[in-house]
Amino acid sequence: MTTNIHNIKLIKERGKQIRNSLKALILLVAFCLPSFSYAADVSIHGFFQGNYSLGTRSNPDGGDFKWAEERVQLKLDANKELFRLFLKTDAFYDHIDRKAGMELREGYIDSTASKWDIRAGRQVITWGVGDLIFINDVFPKDYEAFFSGRPMEYLKKGVDGVKIGAYPEFASFEFIAIPIFEPNNYPDSKRFYMFDPMPNVTNREEKDPASNFENTEFAARAYRDIAGSDASIYFYRGFYRKPYMIPDDLNNTTKITFHYPKLSVYGASLQGRALDGVVSFEAGHYDSRQDRKGDDYTVPNSQTKALVGYQRQLWEDFTIGVQYFTEYMHNYSEYKRAQPGGLPKDRKIGQLVTVRLTQMLMHQTLKLSLVSFYSTSEGDYLINPEIKYNFSDHLWAAIGGNIFGGGEKWSQFGQLAKNDNVYAQVRYEF
Repeated sequence: MTTNIHNIKLIKERGKQIRNSLKALILLVAFCLPSFSYAADVSIHGFFQGNYSLGTRSNPDGGDFKWAEERVQLKLDANKELFRLFLKTDAFYDHIDRKAGMELREGYIDSTASKWDIRAGRQVITWGVGDLIFINDVFPKDYEAFFSGRPMEYLKKGVDGVKIGAYPEFASFEFIAIPIFEPNNYPDSKRFYMFDPMPNVTNREEKDPASNFENTEFAARAYRDIAGSDASIYFYRGFYRKPYMIPDDLNNTTKITFHYPKLSVYGASLQGRALDGVVSFEAGHYDSRQDRKGDDYTVPNSQTKALVGYQRQLWEDFTIGVQYFTEYMHNYSEYKRAQPGGLPKDRKIGQLVTVRLTQMLMHQTLKLSLVSFYSTSEGDYLINPEIKYNFSDHLWAAIGGNIFGGGEKWSQFGQLAKNDNVYAQVRYEF
């Protein structure tokens, strides 16, 4: 009886939290809508979604689920003359942490003219031509979402900033300023087994770059059509979005500070039709501004990265895409001399091959897909099979899995070998 009462109270508490989140979401939309109440075009769309990911073994905290939540999203799109307001806001209940919350996925205002436009607010920015390989797309990612089987849109995180587009006749340009740093999100150590070189050191802190003009991130892209292919050049000046470790004392570490070193990226890409398919090239030089000599083990060395990709439809509704990616570490001898003993060492040359297979069936309502990564340098891999079925124009469901393995206990996918999971997604769109 006591257990039943406790469960009833817990259910009521969860319901109350979800209702409060929905009320806050509705109030947010209602607050933003009046200024556009006379707009020529106002639309509200969204979805209800359930997302669950079950590990094939217990998590580090003893739980079984990598992800378990219900979520509702509302998208408001309002246009009035030269201005556009766009909001994408989620309310959710997380069953693992037993909490409800809200998340502003995107929220910005656009102003458009014939030769330029400007966007201010929280926005998702996507650059480059790689398929799940990011060279010049230096904007934040959520890798926990990717590894736990959430819909692919949740891999990308928004940034708070300003983007200006300019469109003269000879080329198009984008200029971006991001005053507030947003790091990548990596898997939670309670839900995922991850390599930790100093697991016994619990005194840890993280230092984000201060929000000031000196630390404002700047990025620029110029692009145009060249002989039927899309060509782009890129520039970025900001910070690595992965944290790097600074121990207070290598011989007797009692505290670890995580920081985000300074980074500049110079790159280019080209994508066009060739060989009865689509061929892609992309390259970028990562200038590690705090460690150009390569002798500071707390800061990554400069690198040059490149990929080549090919996509083709082999028969009706079946597409194959393959990519080869490589990265080269500069000043490798200095890196090896500086790297303390006992810490894993990166390779001078890293290589990765990806394959994506997609088959559409039943008048394109059923989608079978397989995405795989294999590192020819590390020997580790990730395999992601998925089946997705559209019951109607509004309702779809997907089931899939993430299988990790190979390599060393600290390699990109090898460290995730204990985190295999199967997931289910159900979404009703309106």
